[in-house]
Amino acid sequence: MAIKLVAIDIDGTLINDQRQITPKTAAALKKATAAGVKVVLCTGRPMTGVAAYLKELGVADQDDEYVISFNGGLAQSTSGNVIINHSIAFADYADWENYCLKQGVHSQIETRDYIYTTNQNLSKYTVYESGLVNMPVRYRSMDEMAREHDQYIVAKAMMVDEKAKIDSALASLPQNLRDRFSIVRSEDFYLEFMHPSASKGKTLKTLSDQLGIEQDEVMALGNAQNDNSMIEFAGIGAAMGNSVPETLKIADVTVADNNHDGVAEAVNKYVFGEE
Repeated sequence: MAIKLVAIDIDGTLINDQRQITPKTAAALKKATAAGVKVVLCTGRPMTGVAAYLKELGVADQDDEYVISFNGGLAQSTSGNVIINHSIAFADYADWENYCLKQGVHSQIETRDYIYTTNQNLSKYTVYESGLVNMPVRYRSMDEMAREHDQYIVAKAMMVDEKAKIDSALASLPQNLRDRFSIVRSEDFYLEFMHPSASKGKTLKTLSDQLGIEQDEVMALGNAQNDNSMIEFAGIGAAMGNSVPETLKIADVTVADNNHDGVAEAVNKYVFGEE
């Protein structure tokens, strides 16, 4: 069947290592949109880190164009109408934060507007994330967070630290915490925790169902573990050439890397039948 929806990860997939959409990739996606194909950016980023790319692709501020953010925690129209919202309960966040403290691993949460951290000494990875997604950082003690908990809609929580420290914290993570979150590794230095119903694949399926688009009419492109659920769901799951081994293994097809127009290759071949 014809592809009617293309779901695309941003970092390491849509954009190159200079954080740019190349002209060839932009042209292919604009051609797809003009043909009536839904181009849905599916990312771990908040909307603040997506808006510029939506504008560049010509799909910003539309009631009938869509974006999935926070690794499936939120789906909305690009005009801001919320369709799917999976936020983390504060009690679950508090237990997770206490675990991070005991493990000595830096942590943060993201809402739709801010990054919050209880670490007075900011992790360099919190600073990096703030710049990457254009979202300011606010420090709050755990006591302050508890007193003001009704003010926070927690879209996702993140361990942000050196790979070895996150590896150790993950290995020791008790089952009662594992069961309360959907957990994905987006980078060696980022381990992300979402509501258990949140994943790119689950939210992409729900969005596709609401749009009346069949599974085999969906193509998904990604490069990392947090993309695997949508790659497995899609009728055509495409891994970028720069993907981690696990993603390459589960994908139906592999295309060029993010620096060599892999997204354009996939769209031209599987949406328009061009070799």
